Amino acid sequence: MKDLTIGTHVLAFDAAGLIDGIVAADRAGLNTAWLVSGGTSPEPLAIFAAAAGQTEQIGFGTSIIPTWPRHPLAVVQGAVVVDQLAPGRLKLGVGPSHKPGIEGMYGFEFVRPLQHLREYLTILKAALQEGTVSFRGERLQAEASLQPPPMAPGQPDQKIVTQVKVMASALRPNAYRLCGEVADGAISWVSPLHHLERLAVPAMAEGAQAAGRERPALVSHVPVVVSEDAEAVWQASHAQLGFYPNAPYYSAMWQDAGFPEAADGTYSRAMSDALVIQGSEEEVAERIRALPSSGVNEMLAGVLQLEGDPAAADRTIELLGALAQES
Repeated sequence: MKDLTIGTHVLAFDAAGLIDGIVAADRAGLNTAWLVSGGTSPEPLAIFAAAAGQTEQIGFGTSIIPTWPRHPLAVVQGAVVVDQLAPGRLKLGVGPSHKPGIEGMYGFEFVRPLQHLREYLTILKAALQEGTVSFRGERLQAEASLQPPPMAPGQPDQKIVTQVKVMASALRPNAYRLCGEVADGAISWVSPLHHLERLAVPAMAEGAQAAGRERPALVSHVPVVVSEDAEAVWQASHAQLGFYPNAPYYSAMWQDAGFPEAADGTYSRAMSDALVIQGSEEEVAERIRALPSSGVNEMLAGVLQLEGDPAAADRTIELLGALAQES
């Protein structure tokens, strides 16, 4: 589709499985393979570097690399490798993650996350898109240039400039506003479409206007499955997504979206119905084609796994690939 890029969240237990999933998504015709990051899960930039030579056209996206555990220049190192192996195919999504994980796992103090994210994005964009960065903020600092190997005598020095798009995670208005102002796009997660249309798109537009530029891309994480078994879809949705309202930021987002039951960590069937695209192939395709009318530029598909119907995931990936190739 002209106005919609379609990617999928690739899941596997190990590096080999993730690479196989990316290759399969590439062969299916999907536009982007997205990997999550955090904790001790496989490092996504390393996976993408390995997958680059085994794929032909698919883009790579991180959703997300947490900002606190790594200095932005350390992330730049990995991003440069992926861009050199697969030029123009990397969407580098970063974000502060959540207080319990950052403080509990890493021991970092989770303070002023949006300020931290703003400085992090500033460093990434300067280094990756301008080839040099000189930045001293309240949370971060960086002095570096991306230099190629020494040139022959008499040859002018050159800087490396990548084609990497620098994106950030967002759940609530201030984060979307920041993405509209600074980033190359915003990445939602487990956020219902009506909430994105009502809150995310206007906030991004406001941030972009303040910066004097066009609104950047909105990447919408959308759980999806081709199945008319509503009960099986609900059971899968509850099992695979039901824990999110237990996290404070997600709970607040769901309450903003009109679901007060999220205040006590509940994931209701109404929440699932608002979030998941399901139904026949025709019904699912129609809803996906309508996403741009809500301001969505890329669908980050989270394919639900149905107990008792393992073929549902394959049907869904096949449909997503076909839709991605529509012109």
